[in-house]
Amino acid sequence: MEALYCIGCGAQIQTQDKAAAGYTPQSALDKGLETGEVYCQRCFRLRHYNEITDVHMSDDDFLKLLHEVGDSQALVVNVVDIFDFNGSVIPGLSRFVAGNDVLMVGNKSDILPKSVKAGKVTQWLTERAHEEGLRPVDVILTSAQQKQAIKELMAKIETLRQGRDVYVVGVTNVGKSTLINAIIQEITGSKDLITTSRFPGTTLDKIEVPLDDGSYLFDTPGIIHRHQMAHYLSDKDLKYVSPKKEIKPKTYQLNPEQTLFLAGLARFDYVSGDKQGFTAYFDNNLRIHRTKLAGADAFYEKHLGNLLEPPSQKDKGDFPKLIRHDFTITDRTDIVFSGLGWIRVNGAAKVSAWAPEGVAVLTRKALI
Repeated sequence: MEALYCIGCGAQIQTQDKAAAGYTPQSALDKGLETGEVYCQRCFRLRHYNEITDVHMSDDDFLKLLHEVGDSQALVVNVVDIFDFNGSVIPGLSRFVAGNDVLMVGNKSDILPKSVKAGKVTQWLTERAHEEGLRPVDVILTSAQQKQAIKELMAKIETLRQGRDVYVVGVTNVGKSTLINAIIQEITGSKDLITTSRFPGTTLDKIEVPLDDGSYLFDTPGIIHRHQMAHYLSDKDLKYVSPKKEIKPKTYQLNPEQTLFLAGLARFDYVSGDKQGFTAYFDNNLRIHRTKLAGADAFYEKHLGNLLEPPSQKDKGDFPKLIRHDFTITDRTDIVFSGLGWIRVNGAAKVSAWAPEGVAVLTRKALI
């Protein structure tokens, strides 16, 4: 019998092993063959019940996929998350793409405050790409969720690919499959052919989208980035690191030796300097608590899982301990908690930023 593939995630359909990728009950397969839409059970439950089942791909599988991209004559569309650029960089991508052209797509542009100018974000993304060794031929901003600039992106891809195949690559949670769904809908009018969710690792194998001239656009599995905050959260808490609406900045006037807790996920200490305002850019539902630095350790230990939630009381035992990162700031600077958001420091200050062990904390010139 000819091999069948799930149109949601690309995994080969099989009816034997419930724990393996591509499993679907025979009855569901028969029904899918009648309708012409065959989904694996994992995608079906994700689409209809928002339930996720882990199916693991090894790092070797991802490396193999990247080598395949490098060996092709193709346009590489690298999707990054504007809200979490550092957490959405593919380590070593510049080596893997070899001589292929790279178009960088900054997704989730609708999350940034409207006061941010698109030109400034584009320039900032270009500079960050150069720091990572990438030389994109162009940078374009989109919102896959809101279907913003999809026609412009399609036109740009058509111009740059020059008859070649297109590989869309990115780490988990940058909105890659949502973006391709928007492109497919624009072309064909079909909705949600590719399974999308906020959960890491939805696309299990590359999915082929035929183009008019016989070439293909390939959606690839999200590469897992070990420094993403998302990998340390339960399913229900992922909403706090994947904002769906424009973030509303909040400014806190702090004296030295005051602390901000970012729920129970991270912490910001103002160690020394003059009283000043610190502006927080996080999901609008993330609760921020201010307290004194002197009692911050005890406060965290006492309230983690209730007042400081997420993580929940049930999940706090598995949550990594917070690691301190010290910074001396001299100019307007963002302290970035990878995958969560950032705090803008406006003037000279000594600060400490705490994040789960394994999650990156870094500084950058203030974006806003």
